[in-house]
Amino acid sequence: MLLVDTPTELRLQLLEAGIDHVDAVFISHPHADHIHGIDDLRVFSLRSKRAVPMLVAREHADELRARFTYIFDESIQPDPATAAPEIELRTFEAGDDLEIAGFRVRPLAFPHGRVRSFGFRSGGLGVIVDGKEIPEVALAVLKGVDVLVINALWWGDPHPSHFNVEEALAAAGSVGAKRTYLTHLTHRLEYGELLASLPDTVRPAFDGLVVEIDPPCAVP
Repeated sequence: MLLVDTPTELRLQLLEAGIDHVDAVFISHPHADHIHGIDDLRVFSLRSKRAVPMLVAREHADELRARFTYIFDESIQPDPATAAPEIELRTFEAGDDLEIAGFRVRPLAFPHGRVRSFGFRSGGLGVIVDGKEIPEVALAVLKGVDVLVINALWWGDPHPSHFNVEEALAAAGSVGAKRTYLTHLTHRLEYGELLASLPDTVRPAFDGLVVEIDPPCAVP
C-alpha cells in the first residue's frame, strides 16, 4: 500500500478506510497540512519491525530532517517511555522512474507558490496533489491517463498557488483523462451543487472514494 502524504488527520483517515499496513509513503511537499501527521506512521514501523520507506524530492529532504529531528537525527534518542516512527528517507528528482511498494511511479513537479509540489504518474493514474499549472514536461507524461486526480479550491477567485475549479477543468482538458476527480476542495463548495455543475467525466472526490484502474500501474 502506497500512502501519499501524512496529513494532520491521518490516523482518523486510516482507521475509517480500514488500512492496517503501509508499505511506503510518497511526500508531495513539506507544507504542514501534508506532513504534520507523520507521527501516525509509528504504528506501522512498530508492527513491521522495520523502517517505513518515505520518498521525498531531494529539494525538500533537508526541511523534513530539520522539522522532525527526533525522527531523522540518529543522535537524538527518544525517551524510553515513548517511541518515534522509524522512517527511511529516500530522495528522488522529477522524472525519475521509481519502484515503490510494488508500483512504478514517475514523479512530476508542479509550481505551488514558493515551492514545487510533486505529483506523479503510475500507469493509468495521474496525481497532482497541489499545484497552479501543469508544466509542459509534466503534461507530456500525463497525457491520456485513465484517471486524473487534481486539486481545486473553489469557483472563481484565482489563488496564487492552487487551481480553482475553472483552472482545474481546463488543466484536466489539456491532459485528456477519461475520468477526473477534484480534491483539496474547500468549504466554499457544496458537494451536490458542484457535482451537478461538472461535466460527466469530472467528479468531486470524497472521503472513502475507491477508484479501480486497469491496466495495472506501470509507467509507459
